[in-house]
Amino acid sequence: MGDPFFLLILFGIPIVSQIVSSQMRKRFVQFSGHPMPLTGRQAAERMLLENGIMDVRVISTAGQLTDHYDPRNKTVNLSQVVYDESNVAAVAVATHECGHAVQDATGYPMLAARSKMVPLLKLSNIALPVLAFGGAGISQVAGNHGTAILCLVALGLPALFSLVTLPVEFNASRRALNWLEDVGIAAGDQYAGARKALFWAAMTYVVAALGAIVQALYFAKLFLGGRR
Repeated sequence: MGDPFFLLILFGIPIVSQIVSSQMRKRFVQFSGHPMPLTGRQAAERMLLENGIMDVRVISTAGQLTDHYDPRNKTVNLSQVVYDESNVAAVAVATHECGHAVQDATGYPMLAARSKMVPLLKLSNIALPVLAFGGAGISQVAGNHGTAILCLVALGLPALFSLVTLPVEFNASRRALNWLEDVGIAAGDQYAGARKALFWAAMTYVVAALGAIVQALYFAKLFLGGRR
């Protein structure tokens, strides 16, 4: 039988990722048909205002599923299908991204931790292609104790980053849902739809974290095996 970690990387994680991504898109399309009284832009601007955040702009960005909050220039970036549309899916996504802006404004520690990890993650991403030549190359690198430790750290950073991302994303969704409920914008089926849409979006991060952890364990196993 093959290495279970390798099989997960090659088959298991991609299959699960495809299923989750398909469900997320399905839910987005489904709840795009449920009208809301505000567009994504209007909901985002109102949520920011009611949280006392005056220095964040809501702007439209090209593409689909490109919605994000950028703490560097204080912008909530919404794709056009979110920015202009007034439906459950659009409002859910828009307020989720505003949840990140609220995290930033209130000093949410996990968001701060993730932001500090970004430069280190970029360095690890540069190192990862060098480490992925195969078992023989890894064994040779692992023969050098110091280099092996650096390589393991570089491989572990994406997994750690993915784990830190999970509470950040779930917390942003919770802030969005709480706000929608508190101000009475979403109730009953609308609230349930927003919650389902955000749940499947969050599941994409769960799968990404699982994939990063499995990959880190696989390469760690190769390194440790090469040092025997």
